[in-house]
Amino acid sequence: MKKQKIKWLVKPEDHNYPAANSYLNLIFNNSEAKKLTSELKTSATKEFKAKDIFRASRLSLLGISNSHVTKNIKKIKAGKKISPILLIRDAKNGNVIIADGYHRMCAVYHFNEDALIPCKIV
Repeated sequence: MKKQKIKWLVKPEDHNYPAANSYLNLIFNNSEAKKLTSELKTSATKEFKAKDIFRASRLSLLGISNSHVTKNIKKIKAGKKISPILLIRDAKNGNVIIADGYHRMCAVYHFNEDALIPCKIV
């Protein structure tokens, strides 16, 4: 896909945090998941390249056949702002957990792997 100007919201949407907490509850106990989610809410926003987030997360790229990725690609093409993603540093395993925003990141990567993605990270 051609390089497209990707527009971002200044901060994650309110519903991103419960989604992150739900996912983190699969990896951590409830109190640790709540703590991490709370820390995400107050952390500063930083930017990382899409390709670097993928490498650090060790996840594979979802294709445009995924309905959520397609929905985000349509938003980007329409010039709509998308939400920053939420990341957790997992030093124990040497990777980054994408707590919320995996589909958004895959959509962005389809446009430009060097795109800077705003992230909250703890």
